Amino acid sequence: MNCGRTRQVIEMDPGEHTVDELAEEIASIDDVETLESILDAERGGDDRKTAKEAIERRIEAVGEDEPTEDGTASADDVDGGEGSEGDANETDDDAGDADETDDDAGDADGGETSDGDTGEADEDDEDDGLSHPTRDKKHVRALQGGDYEDMWVFCETQAGELTDVSKEMLGKARELMDAYAEEYGDEEDVVAVVIGEDCAELAEETIAYGADVAVFHDDPRLSRFVHKPYTEIAAHMARGQGSLESTEWRAYDEPRYALFPATNNGRDLSALVQAELDSGLASDCSDLFIEDVEISNPVKTGEPGVKKVFERVLHMKRPDFSGFEYSTILCLDNPDRDFHPQGASVIPGTFEVPEPDPDREGLVVEHEMELEDWFGVEVLEHDQLDEGVDLTGHEVVVCLGRGIGDDPTLGMELGLELTDAFEDAAFGITRGIVTSSYQFDGHVEAYSKEERQIGETGQEVAPELYIAAGVSGAVQHKVGIDDSGTIVAINTDPDARIRDFSDYFIEGDLFEVLPALTEAVESGELPVEALADGGIDR
Repeated sequence: MNCGRTRQVIEMDPGEHTVDELAEEIASIDDVETLESILDAERGGDDRKTAKEAIERRIEAVGEDEPTEDGTASADDVDGGEGSEGDANETDDDAGDADETDDDAGDADGGETSDGDTGEADEDDEDDGLSHPTRDKKHVRALQGGDYEDMWVFCETQAGELTDVSKEMLGKARELMDAYAEEYGDEEDVVAVVIGEDCAELAEETIAYGADVAVFHDDPRLSRFVHKPYTEIAAHMARGQGSLESTEWRAYDEPRYALFPATNNGRDLSALVQAELDSGLASDCSDLFIEDVEISNPVKTGEPGVKKVFERVLHMKRPDFSGFEYSTILCLDNPDRDFHPQGASVIPGTFEVPEPDPDREGLVVEHEMELEDWFGVEVLEHDQLDEGVDLTGHEVVVCLGRGIGDDPTLGMELGLELTDAFEDAAFGITRGIVTSSYQFDGHVEAYSKEERQIGETGQEVAPELYIAAGVSGAVQHKVGIDDSGTIVAINTDPDARIRDFSDYFIEGDLFEVLPALTEAVESGELPVEALADGGIDR
């Protein structure tokens, strides 16, 4: 018996829609039986977890709430929810809005606990649909309406010392949070995180470089980076977990911002920690600033056509994948989902290493946590690799690019000869040479390795004089030389991009120009001072 209720007859194949499209389609359906039939069709078809969750949410909403006059649901009902198990929600960002990152991957249980607190899914959760179900699957739910403060800097150590990039990040964090206090009237801290063996003194050292609080975890087993325990400890710290003595200094849920080094270990740690904390990450950043931003993307505002101002947003700039432009990445909350900490990894050499202030005072806290059996591998013996080539700290740097292609060996020899003509110079190459198939003869092959690469994924240099021969000027290379005093470029192409950010541009063949420069420098007719002061024609 129908009991006077009219069932909506809708033929729909959910497999023809993305998850977001499906959520929009079912938003106007207020009949539970119809929705259940769509759910059955999804289970018998693509069986997407996020699609099923969207339908189930709509069924729940219809069962609890009366439909509005036009039969549509509220914005919360049609949002489509967070992605999970690797399904990425597809949204069309409004033109002109800055890029946003809201990495929902891993939101396996569909969202927050009822009271907004963090929690863990039971290990006995239902089968995940795989022939071999994931064992001991745990998930920490994202927060909603939590309290967030401070900028955390995850410091990296090497051979018992803070790395330069750690000091750079501390200095930049200090600068950002000082400006933050001036702009917003709230004083929040720079919090340094140090994990390792015998690292208490290093934690104290971070105070001198700009930290207000240093939290460290000391354990002999952590002398070398091991991603599982490092990740668990870092996430444990960020959530404010641990003994009263190690957590009473703070009164918030998670950090507002987090910085990591964009090194091999730092990239590993940053991705894992941010995933554990259910937030996003902008990797390999070359600039950071904090300001408000107005967004009209309905995924973020919760309602189409409405603009919303997000306050205190960390703007994370990095070269985009085209290699020619910069993108600004933002990590913004959804209407029913918070993304904190807003995280970035920083390219080494991007910022200045600050002068330490031994008189600065701060709080040093030892973190306490029982470490589980996360040390499945023990390193019994190791060899120390060569430190490689350090191109920084030289008065002059000579760099070659793909312009040597007509005669790679001769081109390299000419570049090395010019380098040797200066008293204090280093020789570098672009990624184009590293990844090329050039065949080099004799000793010059040793100079074609990645250790001499200059740019975003190589070394960043800031010499008094930078000479680029046969270098096109991709933005990744520009990142590596931005702080150079004077840039002299040699290229046969008058429209080469490097011309836009060179102080002097020589239109010519490097095979002819380099020998002339070498001869002039060796004869003393063109010393480095003359080049740096403009003693060369464009």
